[in-house]
Amino acid sequence: MMFQFLRRTAIVGIVAGISANPLWAAAVPKSAPAIPVVARGYRAPELPSVSSEIVGITGQPFVGIRLHDAIAMALRKNTDLAIAGENMKIARYAVVAAKGNFDLRFQVAPSVTHLTEAPTNAFFAGPNFSPIVQNQQKLGGAVSALLPGGQSVSVGLSQSKTIDNTFINAFNPSYATSLNVALDQPLLRGAGMNPAKEQLQLAVVGSRAARAQARAQAAATIASVESTYWQLVAAWRSVAIAQSALREAKLQEGSVDRLVARGAAAPIERTEAHSQVESFRATRDSALQQVAALQNSLKSQILSESNDSIWLANLVPTSPARALPKVATLNALVERALHDRPEIAQSAAASDEAAIALATAKNGVLPKIDLTLGYQSNGFAGIPTNVNPLGSGPVTPVPGYLAGSMAQSYHNLWGGRFPVYNAQITYSTTFGHRRSHAALETAQAKARIAALQSKGVVNEIVIENRNALQAYRSALARLAATRAARIAAEAVYQSEVRKYKNGASTTFLVLQRQVQLERARGAELQAQTDLNIAVVEIEQASGTILAKNHVRLDEIGSGVSP
Repeated sequence: MMFQFLRRTAIVGIVAGISANPLWAAAVPKSAPAIPVVARGYRAPELPSVSSEIVGITGQPFVGIRLHDAIAMALRKNTDLAIAGENMKIARYAVVAAKGNFDLRFQVAPSVTHLTEAPTNAFFAGPNFSPIVQNQQKLGGAVSALLPGGQSVSVGLSQSKTIDNTFINAFNPSYATSLNVALDQPLLRGAGMNPAKEQLQLAVVGSRAARAQARAQAAATIASVESTYWQLVAAWRSVAIAQSALREAKLQEGSVDRLVARGAAAPIERTEAHSQVESFRATRDSALQQVAALQNSLKSQILSESNDSIWLANLVPTSPARALPKVATLNALVERALHDRPEIAQSAAASDEAAIALATAKNGVLPKIDLTLGYQSNGFAGIPTNVNPLGSGPVTPVPGYLAGSMAQSYHNLWGGRFPVYNAQITYSTTFGHRRSHAALETAQAKARIAALQSKGVVNEIVIENRNALQAYRSALARLAATRAARIAAEAVYQSEVRKYKNGASTTFLVLQRQVQLERARGAELQAQTDLNIAVVEIEQASGTILAKNHVRLDEIGSGVSP
């Protein structure tokens, strides 16, 4: 008892507090506000007669279009697909350009030199202490290449012919040749990964990504065209249903007019019948508006030029209704999707890009140790001058292998008579490696992001296949139910018409049955459309839509001119 007393006291106090609140008092008006008179004497204006035609259609009354042709036109003339096709070409060219880093490079450098030099002493002077005059002809060539492992290889060959008047020359002219072979091998940084190799791998991955993107856009375009096509089919059928209902309503109106004229029906029934006729007329015009919108949508997907004559055509789908496919189980759909969906290839490309960046970053923190190996073979020959540089005494004879022209010099070169071997190790590092370690941490984070995104793509594909399969089964069941309802509505309507003719029903009931029949027909039509679209969604979700339409990526967008 005490508890109930305290409870009533608290409620009374709360109500009293709310009532005393000025905001609450202002929120509850004491009397209804005055309503102003707006647009006094307003009357609907007289409307001009409007024809039930589609805006912009000036060509033939009807132009049939098959689904296959619509898809083919979209694949050839869709601007987005044309851009995707060009992106694929750019990606392929990027691979070619990256491979160019490993192209064999060749250079040749012929030269001619004429030198006049002041004499510095009796030995380095011309005859009778005259200026030194030297003429030299050189020809050098080299071939070099960068290998994917980071190695740099070069092979060079050069020759020269020198004619001068130096007093102490033992050969005039003289012929010198040289063969140089060099190999630079990174041992740590640059060995497993180098900029050229990274560029090539990224270009290859980018090409795969561009191809996957083009496949994804082509699949989306086909799905959109198919969906719009079947919606246009439904829209035209909806116009036909509305036109049939309008025709039946006019017949009912005529029957009512005759009954009213004979006094067998009240004049109000004529008004009811006329009202139903206008209602069905408005329904038909709304259906025509939907046809116009879907035609414009389909044309925008299959055309790239705004002045194409097809814009003037009144498109009517002519493909027969789709045969219901044999839909696989969910596991089979998902397995096929994980193999064929372009999103999987895109995800793999992103993961590969992250892996390449991570390999580059790991290689970047290593110290730089390079091994350089070199071999040089020199050749020399000349025409002996038989001059004693000391001015008197016998002349030291020149070895036979040195006497000769350019051919003898090359003979000495190939024989390896004057070889030079070289080996060098270069070590360099940066203390701290802050930039390299930051790049490594960044690459590791990007690799984790790519792994998470790849997992998310798989989950999304599984969900899409679940939803697509459920939508298909639901649409199939809904079509069966709406078809049965439409058959029943037709029977009920025909029965009501017979009863009306026998005087056992009223105009109101007949019109009600007609409305119910139209709604049943519309529901069946919508269910059939949903089923067609559900089939498209299954094909797109499972990744089979491209194969079923025999899409060739090299031809997409080929009909679009810049």
